[in-house]
Amino acid sequence: MSSTLFRTKKVEQSILDTEEPEHALKKSLSALDLTVFGVGVIIGTGIFVLTGTVAKNNAGPAVALAFVVAGVVCALAALCYAEFASTVPVAGSAYTFSYASLGELPAWIIGWDLVLEFALGTAVVAVGWSGYIASLLDNAGWHLPAALGSRDGADGFGFDILAAALVLVLTAILVLGTKLSARVTSIVVAIKVTVVLTVIVAGAFFIKGDNYDPFIPKAQAVEAGGGLNSPLIQLMFGWAPSNFGVMGIFTAASVVFFAFIGFDVVATAAEETKHPQRDMPRGIIGSLIICTTLYVLVSIVVTGMEHYTKLSITAPLADAFKATGHPWFAGFISFGAAVGLTTVCMILLLGQTRVFFAMSRDGLLPRFFSHVHPRYKTPHRPTILLGVIIAIVAGFTPLSELAELVNIGTLFAFVVVAIGVVLLRRSRPDLHRAFRTPWVPFVPILSVLASFWLMLNLPAETWLRFGVWMVIGCVVYFLYGRSHSRLARGEASTAPTPGPGGAGPV
Repeated sequence: MSSTLFRTKKVEQSILDTEEPEHALKKSLSALDLTVFGVGVIIGTGIFVLTGTVAKNNAGPAVALAFVVAGVVCALAALCYAEFASTVPVAGSAYTFSYASLGELPAWIIGWDLVLEFALGTAVVAVGWSGYIASLLDNAGWHLPAALGSRDGADGFGFDILAAALVLVLTAILVLGTKLSARVTSIVVAIKVTVVLTVIVAGAFFIKGDNYDPFIPKAQAVEAGGGLNSPLIQLMFGWAPSNFGVMGIFTAASVVFFAFIGFDVVATAAEETKHPQRDMPRGIIGSLIICTTLYVLVSIVVTGMEHYTKLSITAPLADAFKATGHPWFAGFISFGAAVGLTTVCMILLLGQTRVFFAMSRDGLLPRFFSHVHPRYKTPHRPTILLGVIIAIVAGFTPLSELAELVNIGTLFAFVVVAIGVVLLRRSRPDLHRAFRTPWVPFVPILSVLASFWLMLNLPAETWLRFGVWMVIGCVVYFLYGRSHSRLARGEASTAPTPGPGGAGPV
């Protein structure tokens, strides 16, 4: 039984599957498209909100260093993703990588994890977008009925019509093709980056040196609770750290890490990339470098404009400009945040549908969902199904308490991918790797430790909910996936075997 649970799918077979006419996605993305996707999904509410929270509560002006620390953790994972995505250019991201290196059951577990991560992330972002749009409408004198507004914290029956409508519109765009999605994303990302650059350039004129004193505030004891002071940390290490000081920077890093979530979604588009061996590493690493640089600059400017003790937690960037007597910038930033969340939502939805598509093509989910649209060459069936489900969830469910599930799911994927790099190096040293993670196994091991450390900082309730979802996934696998997988049935690809110069690193 153990041999069937850990049976691996050969890289060559995974690549052959992408050539089957009924299951082949259209290759239309370039390195620039991938970088835009990455920047589009990474820059979201994190940079507009988390800066004030962690500066005021954890790190002071040293929040810039916290962004650096979080960026390093993500960079370690990005190096591992880049090797896998260029070696196995197949839809599914960490799921596909796990199938090639760890085996079917681990692949199912990570795929099930990603379905939750991306679905919940899409719904959470849609609800956040709805809040920004409702606020802008209120400012314009248009007021939505309470029953059609955000459900977060609301009483009684209601449906967040704006959040649901956004998901449905983005679903239609994704059905029409990833190139159209890339064009829409490029326009929105241009607006979003313009807003961020405006904050950096305009805000630099209002910086006061006194606001950086002290740059690293004196450490303060914290009460028992979540974060680095979680029961898991105290159980394993027997100590309770403090906010501010040097440890406050690491506390802040565990929070601002959430602002980086999404760069791994770029890997789910590997199969739709024209030259994945060359462009996937560029898209993944390039988008991460751009976003980390912007995050650090914004945090330096904002903490220089207003003393960290006075920063707003809900809208630090906008309120910092209000405090300097420039409310026009505040409205411009709010508009940019609302527009920016559109791309975050769309790219998370794209990532989820590609994972679902890859799992169905392998037979772990019904094969009905693995057929692409005859004209647009997109996985229209899972896109429509998941889009409708997420629209309903976003409309009816207050999601603030569940948002942390997105973070633990992402970190879990980081751990699995890093381990997979080491195992595939040992089991398939013959594979051509257009990009190689440096210093293996040191970098993957460091990535595992860093990701697991941040996982430990999440509340115990998040671990419990994550565990319940994983148990449900195992039940589904043993009742359906294990017996219906193509490996279990001995099915092979119907695509012609590529000759010299064929697709992929065969």
